[in-house]
Amino acid sequence: MVSSPHEALHRIFRVDPGLFARLLPRAGIDFPEHTAIEPLDTDLTEIRPLERRVDSVFRVRVPDDEGGFVLAVESQGKPDPDKHNSWTYYLAYMYAKYRLPPFLLVVCKDKATASWAAEPIRVGRGFHTSMVVFPLVLGPGSLPVITEPDEAAQDLAVAVFSALAHATDPGLTAILEALASGVAHDAEKSASGVNGETGEGGDVDRVDWAEIVEIGLGEGSGREYWRHLMATYTPNFPGSKTIVEESWLEGRAKGQAEGKAEDILRILEVRGVAIPDSVRERVTECTDLDVLGAWFDRSLSAAHAEELFVEGQSVQRAPGGSSAGRPLT
Repeated sequence: MVSSPHEALHRIFRVDPGLFARLLPRAGIDFPEHTAIEPLDTDLTEIRPLERRVDSVFRVRVPDDEGGFVLAVESQGKPDPDKHNSWTYYLAYMYAKYRLPPFLLVVCKDKATASWAAEPIRVGRGFHTSMVVFPLVLGPGSLPVITEPDEAAQDLAVAVFSALAHATDPGLTAILEALASGVAHDAEKSASGVNGETGEGGDVDRVDWAEIVEIGLGEGSGREYWRHLMATYTPNFPGSKTIVEESWLEGRAKGQAEGKAEDILRILEVRGVAIPDSVRERVTECTDLDVLGAWFDRSLSAAHAEELFVEGQSVQRAPGGSSAGRPLT
């Protein structure tokens, strides 16, 4: 399960390793033809207790090359000079461990951090340079925004990463709206979940993508708006039983049940009927709309809160013909 905005930005590649080949060219970075991309152990610790872990590591196998190369992915939220030491170590250690050419890809959410991360890392002094590291960088300055639903649906993984990379963009609302529509369209288009354009990403259901986006956006207005979009989504093809539709129907039913339970308790309170904790708990935990509807009707005249649960309960009248408890006006 994705647990932080930092993790979400690089976790996408673990979910869909083929994304490298589709995403990097959009940023003007060539990616070679490959036969496989395999996740590797992220633990680069050599001597404990000094622990060093790169965010994600992949081995990329290419045709006519027995070894291929190693690709390390780091998610960076802000400039950090100490990272230069870590990144240099990662590459040197991976080169020694795997005996393969290592490359570093840094993924960022803001232009300032992306610009800093793209600077060459030079190891040496004025009279001689021993090593130079040239990081590859993906961020808002190198990737175009996706604001068209059709484009988002063509490659959902690319659209998700682009949305997270532009999380601080002033036009984030339009980006998320296109992505939300793309999520729905992509799920409804194919019951198997395989992208018709790329044939990749089929092992990831659309609920997972929605979660990655929510966590990746972090706390703030963007995340709240995404939650709003997911909560208010209306299926384009009712009855298609897609994951998106099922999740939407489940969320809508839960919301309706919570609203009905609040109405029942509010009516009892307004009428002056005492509500024991046991009754309050039973009402709020009920998710059956038919049962809640019956309880709602009884709440209008019940003299005691427990009468909500008595089937066929007759209305008790106080002297003078009014119901016990204070009647609604």
